[in-house]
Order: sequence, then structure tokens, then C-alpha cells
Amino acid sequence: MAGSDRDDIDALIELMARLPGLGPRSARRAVLHMIAKRGQILSPLAELTRKVADTARECLNCGNVGTADVCAICRDEARATGLLCVVEDVADLWAMERSGQFGGRYHVLGGTLSALDSVGPEDLGIPRLVDRVSAEGVTEVILALNATVDGQTTAHYIADALEGRVTLSSLAQGVPIGGELDYLDDGTITAALRARRAL
Repeated sequence: MAGSDRDDIDALIELMARLPGLGPRSARRAVLHMIAKRGQILSPLAELTRKVADTARECLNCGNVGTADVCAICRDEARATGLLCVVEDVADLWAMERSGQFGGRYHVLGGTLSALDSVGPEDLGIPRLVDRVSAEGVTEVILALNATVDGQTTAHYIADALEGRVTLSSLAQGVPIGGELDYLDDGTITAALRARRAL
């Protein structure tokens, strides 16, 4: 269909297609569904999107996303202040929180070191992490970085920067619960073998 009667809708589809996990076809389906359910979905989504655009901000302390200058996790006095978990991005922080198993605080790097992309330690706030460890009396740093080449490079860099200051640990890697060996890649199987433990 030609003409300007679809320009805004097409622009919305193009914007939606830029979101992770959505291509042009998925974005088109999503937009058409929202239009069909405009009262239940599209209008509330538009209002919330505007509100989030106006109020969302990064925590000045850890890099989490919320609506205050310091996030609820950093403000929570019940959190173990001596325990700091370093993650690549906010999605990883939220995944850790979903588990309900971590009672410390976080530090969001905002990515990983990458020579190809010219991402250095200062771009990730690693010097700020080192300062936090000293200023907050952190005793253990858990490196919860993805098991990629860049993630492991970043973990080694941070470990070197913090060596002798704190206890360093990393998440165990290997076979996931419910995983079948036949479906795992070679790197995961290798990591699982190296991290094996006695029964």
C-alpha cells in the first residue's frame, strides 16, 4: 500500500525491528497486534514508554537501571556490603536477582574488553570498580561474566587489577541442569570437565 496513510505505522515497525530478537516480520506482527488491541496494549504501552523515557536512569553506584539516582539494591542495608558481583550488563544483573540466591551488591560493567571494538578498561569503568572495592570494604568479588573470549579476557584483567586486595571467584561453568550432553558445544563440555567435582 502506497501513500502517507501508513508512514507512522511503517516507522513504528522499523523502530520495533531494531529491538533485539525482533526482525522486520516479527516487528510487523507485533505492531499489527498492538493496533488491533490498542486499548489493552498500544495506549498503555505508549504511556509507559513515555514515562520510562522520562524517569529511567542508571544507578550512580552500580550501573543498574531504575528510576532513582541510587537503585533499590544499593540502598538495601540488608545486602551484604562485603560481597560484590561483577556482571557485563543489566540483563545479567536481573538474571542473578531472579535466582534469589545472591545477597550482595553488584557492579555493571556495560560490556567487555574488546581490542577489535576499541573498548578499554576506562570505557567499562573498571577503575571505578577498583575504587569501589577499597571504598566499600569489599572482601569478595564474584566475576559473573559470560563464558566468551571477551568475557574471559575481561575477567582475567579484573582479577589482575584486584589481585591481593580481595578474594576472587567466578561462577561455575559446564553442563546446565536438565542439559543433555549431545546438545552441548565442545567449549561447554570442556569447561564442565575442568570444573568436575568429587561425588
